[in-house]
Amino acid sequence: MKPRNFRGYDLDFTDKRVLVTGSSRGIGFDIAKMFLDAGARVAIHGSTEKSAGAAMERLADYEHMVAAPGDIGTVAGCESVVATAIEAFGGLDVLVNNAGVGAGRPIADCDEAMWDAHCDVNLKGLFFCCRAAIPELTKSNGNIVNIGSDAGIHGCPGITVYCATKAGVINMSRAMALEIAPDVRVNCVCPGYVDTDMIRLSVKKKADPEAAWQRMKDYSPLRRIASTEEIAYAVLYLASDKARNITGTSLAIDGGTTAGDKTIVGKNI
Repeated sequence: MKPRNFRGYDLDFTDKRVLVTGSSRGIGFDIAKMFLDAGARVAIHGSTEKSAGAAMERLADYEHMVAAPGDIGTVAGCESVVATAIEAFGGLDVLVNNAGVGAGRPIADCDEAMWDAHCDVNLKGLFFCCRAAIPELTKSNGNIVNIGSDAGIHGCPGITVYCATKAGVINMSRAMALEIAPDVRVNCVCPGYVDTDMIRLSVKKKADPEAAWQRMKDYSPLRRIASTEEIAYAVLYLASDKARNITGTSLAIDGGTTAGDKTIVGKNI
């Protein structure tokens, strides 16, 4: 059977079993959609049954999907989400840890609740989803793709807590790749600004939305904002057999923001 409606991309996931956390919206939604287009069976995760169900209605491919709602911020929630996917599909080939939280605050305004929320989802949730999935991924010689951030590669003022957790995601991916090789590959994708509904909503709240959008575009040397589809395709590549010799890597899709300081280009230093 050929991949369903995959627009000529040379990545075939026919009958592969995939769980994408945080797939009810944004980047995760397009990751799930692209896996479905490539022939996979996909577990759709949202924090509630309602959010997962709404995403499935939009995707409209019920024959190849299952809802896997749950609270990724708890160990029990992680284990339940992974177990739902494994039970529905009879195993697992790919785990994409996309679920995450992020908030911008000055250090003085970062309280314990904010710290805990970031660490619970971005670090604890990711780790325990991996732990629950590794036995089945080992059986299938599968792989894990974690979603980090350019903010985990370089420091960004105003989002210190988020930076800390995403840096943890990147190094956790490296350590995990070493520990569970050669049976399971582990890689990380690190997006910069991405055109999602959440980003557009935050921009609309600015005093000058047009100027705010332009500042986001100008932030990277390429002066553009990535689409969710660009991030999704990178995830599928790393999860595919085309990348079977890649593990422990972090792929920045950030328009060059982490390449260095663009303000010194052309200057003699």
